[in-house]
Amino acid sequence: MTTNNADFLAEALDLLGPRGLTTDADLLAPWLTDWRGRYTGKALALASPADVQEVAGLVRLCARHGVPIVPQGGNSGMSGGATPDATGSAVILSLRRMNAIRALDTEARQVTCEAGVVLQTLHEAAEAQDLRFPLSLGGKGSATVGGLISTNAGGTQVLRHGSMRALVLGLEAVLADGQIFSMLTPLKKDNRGFDLKQLLIGSEGTMGVVTAATLQLQPAVAERVVIWAGVPSLGTARKLLLHCEVAAGEALEGFEVLPQACLEAVLDHLPDARAPLAEAHAWHVLIEVVADRSSAATLRDRCEAMMADAFEAELLEDAAMSSSEAQAEAMWLIRESISPAERARGPAVQHDISVPVEKMPDFVETTIPMIEAKWPGTEAIAFGHLGDGNVHYHVIAPSVTDGPAWQANEGKTISRYVHDLVTEWGGSISAEHGIGQLKRDELARLGDPVALSMLRAVKQALDPQGLFNPGKLI
Repeated sequence: MTTNNADFLAEALDLLGPRGLTTDADLLAPWLTDWRGRYTGKALALASPADVQEVAGLVRLCARHGVPIVPQGGNSGMSGGATPDATGSAVILSLRRMNAIRALDTEARQVTCEAGVVLQTLHEAAEAQDLRFPLSLGGKGSATVGGLISTNAGGTQVLRHGSMRALVLGLEAVLADGQIFSMLTPLKKDNRGFDLKQLLIGSEGTMGVVTAATLQLQPAVAERVVIWAGVPSLGTARKLLLHCEVAAGEALEGFEVLPQACLEAVLDHLPDARAPLAEAHAWHVLIEVVADRSSAATLRDRCEAMMADAFEAELLEDAAMSSSEAQAEAMWLIRESISPAERARGPAVQHDISVPVEKMPDFVETTIPMIEAKWPGTEAIAFGHLGDGNVHYHVIAPSVTDGPAWQANEGKTISRYVHDLVTEWGGSISAEHGIGQLKRDELARLGDPVALSMLRAVKQALDPQGLFNPGKLI
């Protein structure tokens, strides 16, 4: 193994060409800081291979020279998982040039695409064939397929379709020795040992580089109804969820919750936004129900009956149903604007947590008063995917605060306390955003020792030199 950077860079340039490798500081700069602005690192170079063979060649070259590799998709992650460290010894491996949709089978409802395909582009390609890819999130204009797989991304449709893990039918990846793992052809039954692709899904680039995937598609939505309901408590929202799961069945696509404080923050932040309901309510619920062409004609009638029964059962205080796509989008815009509205208010510490679905109302209603009593002047809020047992649990700093100092000191103490509470309730400190470098130490502190030992053993087996995304996850 050599340590001569000049030799490595010369060989990498010869392999990838000038389009595939750059050390230009201006071109590197946008990819050295994470999306949230929490981490900034340095890199030896930015590598942008054109195909899987070039990725494999680069990985072999890095292994021979001992150069760490930081895989990066759209650089839109929430946990600093795609940002290099400060040593400047690593190569950022961008898959953005590998953006081909290799095949789209309308009969099988499957698409095979490369890791650099942007989520919005995938949506558009599926829609052109009267199909859809049932995973969406706020960063769909920049998030890539490879990044979504590597972080096992969630989003607003997990309730019905599952996270990214459930949508991956086949996978292609480059392993640490440069071999190409190719299992893109999906099989309904395959009992040849471990499901090896699952080792790479959610591994955050620490065990291999995802280069392509075969993904599950669904029929296009022909009709959707979005409902905004006001409820007196999160416990009531949970009962409303159970009611909707029975009444709507598989047509229930999304079930999101937010407290009145979140709604008010968004209304202050978006000058054109309007509250969907006339009165304030302790909690608000956003429900989406969809239908394909076979059942579109009766969807609205079924939704009206579902909500009428909910009123009769005293599961909600008021509700509004979208009568157009514009109204549906306006309701979703409120939900999607919670985070930017919160950032405009001032500093906060954010937690992406989950507990068993049935425990979430009690967890939130028990722990929020504990946080606010222990740290006077703070405001704790929870919002998000109640149907998945996953909420974004944020603690907003007191109004007069030195933001960076508060986040670095008191904020860290609060986060440890929140994570301790989540662990006591049998939950996870990372529901959908990944571990990255943000929660690495907390995972080591709170994770099950046996599970952590197994993670490390797999990492050692697949990446014995420890060159894939060092300092992340484990």
